[in-house]
Amino acid sequence: MVRVTATPFATDRAAMGLALEQAQIPVHRPHPNPRVGAVIVSREGDVVGVGHHRAAGQPHAEVEALAAAGDAARGGTAVVTLEPCAHAGRTGPCTEALAEAGVARVVFGQTDPNPVAGGGAGVLGGWGITVSGGLMAEACEALNPFWTFAQENARPFVTWKVAATLDGRVAAADGTSRWITGEEARAEVHRLRADVDAVLVGTGTVLADDPSLTVRDAEGRLTPHQPLRVVMGVREVPEAALVRDGSAPFLQLTATDPVEALSTLVQRDVHHVLLEGGPRLAAAFLRAGMIDAIRWYVAPALLGNGAPAVSDLGIGTIADVRRFVVSAVSQAGDDVRIDLSPTCQY
Repeated sequence: MVRVTATPFATDRAAMGLALEQAQIPVHRPHPNPRVGAVIVSREGDVVGVGHHRAAGQPHAEVEALAAAGDAARGGTAVVTLEPCAHAGRTGPCTEALAEAGVARVVFGQTDPNPVAGGGAGVLGGWGITVSGGLMAEACEALNPFWTFAQENARPFVTWKVAATLDGRVAAADGTSRWITGEEARAEVHRLRADVDAVLVGTGTVLADDPSLTVRDAEGRLTPHQPLRVVMGVREVPEAALVRDGSAPFLQLTATDPVEALSTLVQRDVHHVLLEGGPRLAAAFLRAGMIDAIRWYVAPALLGNGAPAVSDLGIGTIADVRRFVVSAVSQAGDDVRIDLSPTCQY
């Protein structure tokens, strides 16, 4: 056992630090659920149980920590990165598990924004358990930024990825675009794809480039995690298209409205979308205010003609220019990577 001998406040913080470490143990996110860590501290101040959520359908962090603690949890404190859930899904409510274990106090970091699972603090308080929230909330929220965004906004977070020349071209006049950027930039994009739930393009991109939209490692092999490949548009996707090859899930959305498309995707537990579409799809998402972050790769090259990075945005004067905030600039081989975010949701 780990003995915590500091004051109660410091004890809660020390336990939350351990819970945060637990939450980050899984190599892959327990999609569609959030990362959660839990620690049980006995009434004497001993850490008697730790746990984390491993995968959907498996025990939640609180239940795992309670199992490790056994009878030592009675009269103790549960410290959890996320407010304990109050609903039964694939597993039972964590509120009931904590109450049945005889826990006297519950301390959590992030309030659960899920309208279905939230409200656990009120349930526990109604049963006479002392509850306090907001401890190290910022660090706890940082565990699941895209899950949190999706719960609060009822749509996925959208990152727009662009690979363009110095003059803003994403394809040559004849439509060819492989490859504008170098190997290092393309490797970064594969790592980015590995962190999202879906990669979204339009039918025009599929018909012109026939991309696979899969995640591959440095040796070109498919990785275990593959995002959902989403094609948006009314034109038919050919049966022979690479996005239909069975190497990763595929979905076609006949919606032409980005808001409608994202609403459909969040209902399928998609929390983070990587937009890799062409100029028209990018413009549609920008006009709808559905771009939350931009990953822009600039190649040290010129085309002078060809497809622009984005189609007409309806801007007629410099006063209406769309501006963004630069959060980071780095180099990927010979290419420059710029990370940006909108100045506001327009």
